[in-house]
Amino acid sequence: MMIDKISSIPLMQQGKNAGWNNQVNRTPQTDSITLSAEAVEKGELYRANALVESAPDVRLDRIAELKKKINDPSYINDTLVSATADKIMDALGF
Repeated sequence: MMIDKISSIPLMQQGKNAGWNNQVNRTPQTDSITLSAEAVEKGELYRANALVESAPDVRLDRIAELKKKINDPSYINDTLVSATADKIMDALGF
């Protein structure tokens, strides 16, 4: 039994001669994203929250300064007591 060749080569040559362009046109494309206003706001809140959580709960320098003032006998005088009393009265609405 004899099998003749199938004429596949002329079909392939027809495709090349049909004017097909073997070059791929590549256009530069850039990736981009767009964030909604809500996403931007949530990002800012997240950064602010992280900043607050990283801050120390106690300001030791301020505490040391106040302890020094309170331990100084000349710090507590009539002027300080009067000013403190006035602030308390204002806060209570009197």
